[in-house]
Amino acid sequence: MSANQPTANQQVLGEELGPLSDNERLKRESHLLRGTIDQDLNDAMTGGFTADNFQLIRFHGMYQQDDRDIRNERAKQKLEPLHNVMLRARMPGGIITPTQWLAIDKFASEHSLYGSIRLTTRQTFQFHGVLKPNIKLMHQTLNSIGIDSIATAGDVNRNVLCTTNPVESELHQEAYEWAKKISEHLLPKTKAYAEIWLDGEKVESTEEDEPILGKTYLPRKFKTTVVIPPQNDVDVHANDLNFVAIAKDGKLVGFNVLVGGGLAMTHGDTSTYPRRADDFGFIPLNKTLDVAAAVVTTQRDWGNRSNRKNAKTKYTLDRVGSDVFKAEVEKRAGIQFEASRPYEFTERGDRIGWVEGIEGNHHLALFIENGRLLDFPGKPLKTGVAEIAKIHKGDFRMTANQNLIVAGVPKSQKATIEKIAREHGLMDDGISEQRKNSMACVAFPTCPLAMAEAERFLPQFVTDVEGILEKHGLPEQDNIILRVTGCPNGCGRAMLAEIGLVGKAPGRYNLHLGGNRAGTRVPKMYKENITENQILEEIDALVALWAKERQVDEGFGDFTIRAGIINEVKVSKRDFYA
Repeated sequence: MSANQPTANQQVLGEELGPLSDNERLKRESHLLRGTIDQDLNDAMTGGFTADNFQLIRFHGMYQQDDRDIRNERAKQKLEPLHNVMLRARMPGGIITPTQWLAIDKFASEHSLYGSIRLTTRQTFQFHGVLKPNIKLMHQTLNSIGIDSIATAGDVNRNVLCTTNPVESELHQEAYEWAKKISEHLLPKTKAYAEIWLDGEKVESTEEDEPILGKTYLPRKFKTTVVIPPQNDVDVHANDLNFVAIAKDGKLVGFNVLVGGGLAMTHGDTSTYPRRADDFGFIPLNKTLDVAAAVVTTQRDWGNRSNRKNAKTKYTLDRVGSDVFKAEVEKRAGIQFEASRPYEFTERGDRIGWVEGIEGNHHLALFIENGRLLDFPGKPLKTGVAEIAKIHKGDFRMTANQNLIVAGVPKSQKATIEKIAREHGLMDDGISEQRKNSMACVAFPTCPLAMAEAERFLPQFVTDVEGILEKHGLPEQDNIILRVTGCPNGCGRAMLAEIGLVGKAPGRYNLHLGGNRAGTRVPKMYKENITENQILEEIDALVALWAKERQVDEGFGDFTIRAGIINEVKVSKRDFYA
């Protein structure tokens, strides 16, 4: 029985999974994601969205949030929370033109509570703090410059990532084109977005079809990447579906397909866990879209629609068996996977600073701490990028590490762009390698799921870690992949770090160790529910051992496993909780 035609209870491959979750009712009754969003938009009595619409706007790329720093104060004044929305744009591969950039900069300055642009780990930008009267204007502004936010949240395939590699421009261009094709192929076909936000003509027919996603869409969110080895800058093991580019003589010939990665979990629930993706094998280019659709539809029909905590692709593979899932994908795509072609991931950070590409062009990767572009005292970052956009003739590339690349700069323009970048604090030769390899999610004050600080916590914490590394005589290049998330949902990808902090409560985190530099190993919990000072004490002691006992070029995560400090996670669920 197809889960896309849900009954009161879900049955998959003869297995009874239980009553459908309420989200399945919500999607089924939404009239293909329309709901009553347009009515809520015209309700001036509240700044938020009500009932089902609170969830439905996610399929349109938005999350309802409020400023948690002032929530209690407003409650005392008998005011509702300061409801607003965060919008995440759909930007396959993270490429944006200077003209588009100037338009989003203007909107953020004039119509958001915080005035910032946030570069995200999903290789796109987010607006934060947009009030209800400005929401439709936001979508129409984006539409006018060729951008939308369709399916960047909700139970759909989200923004498709692609390795940001401006040096090998020809190969990157091929991979980027496939990222765009995959994104378009897997998009919802409903006209709800255009009707509600762009004042499009309403479609009264009930015959609209969703041939890939189905009328109740996917059981849970779904993430896809295109990656070019040796760079693993998109962290393939954080995603449901990954296409690893295989090149011959500099030309793309096909992909190895990796399925079933994911990092989210729930504190105290051992049925949830981070998981590496499985390698299904190699496919030629002409089968890419068929395989993408086959993986998505198999997960659509077999995924758990009864328990959303176990609804992601990784749990489907573990429930039915990876070989069974793979065989179904082959059947639906009309293909037999070939043996995987050799590849290796050796790094995943961005090459901060200038690099030279082909055809005489240069590319400047700007380090943006936590991806937050705002005019800070003495560091007007947001203004600086806008000034570059006014003269830049190439494009910008947002990275999955929250940084920004000014791509396609002719030699004649390098000095001018560098001067602007330095004057606005966008280039700083004093930024350490440790800071460049540290990352955090947004967390407080806007994320409703945050249990602890992350973005606001990270800068000083990195300074403290830098001091520990210096104290023990470690050279600059011997940094640690460090990530912090405010909750266990995985947005900051802490569960692929050498040191991962996962928020447990205000001021407290679970400390995970044992990931590796390449991003191919999940770390394991070392200490639970500890304070910042306790974490720093643990790191100090561990780095002292690393500095004294490490082997040549041995990364911190590899050392913690070899030295027996933490056990390696080989099989996600079994080893993660053992």
